[in-house]
Amino acid sequence: MRRVAVLMCLGGVLPAFGWGPEGHNLVARLAAARLTPAAAARVAEILGPGVTLASISSWPDQVRRERTETAPWHYIDIPIDKPHLDMARDCPKGACVVTKIEDFEKVVADPTATPVARKEALMFIVHFVGDMHQPLHSSDNKDKGGNDVKLDFFGKPSNLHSVWDSGFLGRMGTEDEMFARLNPDLTRGRMKKWGKGTVESWAGQIHKVAVKQTYGQLPKAAPGEQIHIDAKYEQMADALIKTELEKAGARLAFVLNSTLK
Repeated sequence: MRRVAVLMCLGGVLPAFGWGPEGHNLVARLAAARLTPAAAARVAEILGPGVTLASISSWPDQVRRERTETAPWHYIDIPIDKPHLDMARDCPKGACVVTKIEDFEKVVADPTATPVARKEALMFIVHFVGDMHQPLHSSDNKDKGGNDVKLDFFGKPSNLHSVWDSGFLGRMGTEDEMFARLNPDLTRGRMKKWGKGTVESWAGQIHKVAVKQTYGQLPKAAPGEQIHIDAKYEQMADALIKTELEKAGARLAFVLNSTLK
């Protein structure tokens, strides 16, 4: 339905991806620091020498043009005017981020799968757990996941999806600075709390966040006029992005620790 569209992103034309490389690297780094010894060993075995979770975290975006069938796997369109996720309505063909994470978990856990299949499955999981925590990858307002919502982002033309992918994050500091802030906050208590539930329930939670905050607190604009992102909305977005990156890191670690025992 979406994400194959081309969008204007802070002065350049880019495809709409969930988080940018910096965001996906952060999720992967947070998760890698919390793997059990057994899971860490299995990850190293599957990926091969010198390959880290962070180094492959954006691979599914890099191959999406050549492997066009994977485009819908990065998101799930849960309408913001609906109270909750309905898999029959929102993922009728089984080609969405929720089902694909679950499908690839089975491949990674299967010792009879080929090394190539297991490696690809692991790379998709790392990326997709990150993707689903970008609120506009788990919600939709008949606007291509926010791609059609044009706005002024502190003097530069953009759209809602793009600023949540990387616009706000790019103003929050470097990747290493962000990791230094996020890593100590991801405590064992938060890990345990955020690891509860299923991939479906996580998508439902993120959808509620998008309804209440991503869309619900968006500044108003007259019909036909660009929305101007203000400091108040950015402050809300920064706090939410920090939390969602931490959740994604915790949940990715939970998935890999559970799958690669």
